[in-house]
Amino acid sequence: MPKVFPSGSIAEVPGRAPGDRPGYRWPRRGAPLGPFGPEEERVDRGRLVVASNRLPLALDRDAKGQWQVTPAAGGLVTALQPAMRRRGGVWLGWAGAPGVTATDLRQALEGCSTSSPCDLEPVKMSEEDLDLYYRGFSNEVLWPFFHGLEDHCRPSSGYLDRYRVVNRRFAKMIASTSGTEDFIWVHDYHLLLVARELRALGIRNRIAFFLHTPFPTPERLLRAPWHREILEALGHFDLIGFQSPDDQEKFRTAIDRLGPGKAPNRGSRTGVFPISIDFEAFDSTARSRSVAARAESVRSVAGSAALILGVDRLDYTKGLPHKLRGFRRALREHPELRRNIVLEQLVVPSRDTIGAYQDTKAEIEALVEAINEEWGSADWLPVRYHYGRWSRRELLARYRAADIALVTPLNDGMNLVAKEYCAANGGEGVLILSCHAGAAVELGDVPLLVDPTNEQAVSRAILAAFRMPYGERFKRMAAAREMLRAWDVHRWVAEFLEEGARTR
Repeated sequence: MPKVFPSGSIAEVPGRAPGDRPGYRWPRRGAPLGPFGPEEERVDRGRLVVASNRLPLALDRDAKGQWQVTPAAGGLVTALQPAMRRRGGVWLGWAGAPGVTATDLRQALEGCSTSSPCDLEPVKMSEEDLDLYYRGFSNEVLWPFFHGLEDHCRPSSGYLDRYRVVNRRFAKMIASTSGTEDFIWVHDYHLLLVARELRALGIRNRIAFFLHTPFPTPERLLRAPWHREILEALGHFDLIGFQSPDDQEKFRTAIDRLGPGKAPNRGSRTGVFPISIDFEAFDSTARSRSVAARAESVRSVAGSAALILGVDRLDYTKGLPHKLRGFRRALREHPELRRNIVLEQLVVPSRDTIGAYQDTKAEIEALVEAINEEWGSADWLPVRYHYGRWSRRELLARYRAADIALVTPLNDGMNLVAKEYCAANGGEGVLILSCHAGAAVELGDVPLLVDPTNEQAVSRAILAAFRMPYGERFKRMAAAREMLRAWDVHRWVAEFLEEGARTR
């Protein structure tokens, strides 16, 4: 059972651990949605066809009008690329710039060193699509809603209609690309309606869906004006995967509350498949000489102080202001931490054209400035803030250099940064993790779990991590690494596809 640092004494987090459910074994295999489970069958002849909002790379024009290719960021890309490299197949999604065609993509890839582990099919997007479908319904309605932050929802006319149009466009592209034996795997909240549109086109392939975000509570969901359409559309998938048992249960409860006959039951199954990382790749690269040398350089900046690392996308769900307020409280309440810790906070740009994200960035930077003004001196800067993008090797070096990782999302489907840190650090680091991250369910007693909305909880966890003896650090991290080695991204894909093959 995980522990959490509350404002008072240490207490258990209710409902966040595999052991909370009698007979629960992690990972849990898929379970039938309806009363009549399909006959099990294994079919491996077809390719894997992946559909996500974004391709695993992005195109943009430089000052001369030439296409530039950069790897796309995000947990989905990080998790799926090694799987596609092993299996091959087709990946459909937006290429990162309006109006990109397949010809544009081919020409751009021919002129650069970036390679793809699979065939890429760009789905065209106009500026209006991006405004209404992507920035609109996907990220100003569904994203905050699914994370339980309805105050950030900004619905507007035209959002849902364009969301339907783009989902239909994805379905047509998938239908034109897929063979009859291919397994179609659709990802995340941007594409909730795709299976319904594929069925309308007569596609009878196995179609699976994985939700990377949390699933909203039935009470909240059933109040949304579009809830019935979303739930009915999801019923057209053969397999629906979730990050945690809680998310699976919320979905099944919402379906039950629709009433008999209100959602299609084509033998749909639901399952819990917590997304993971390529452990061996992270571990081996982090041990390389170049990464080790860079880690020493990063570490030297902190001097004799303990280095605390934060790596987060710019997003109001990531709890960055809460993290900084908890860090400030730690300095105020625990004098022994002053001059003996440094927080290096990396923030990766994301959706920074959306007002709520701009507001979050301004709040973060104001807090960093206030903390450094209050506690900083000529030879000690408590917070080192960086806004930008980093290569995989640079991130690995920082993971390896950090004594403590501070990961504090307000709500997160998984949070792969927590797993990446454990894989790359090498065995001596301490992970402080939000109890509202899906990773907290898997990692159990390994991290120090906190509620990021509780400043004192974060403060106490930072002190506990700073004081933690080497033996306990090593024991906790060794347990985390063993979990991640056993349940890596390749097993995640294999288990999901195996369960998908059982459908129908």
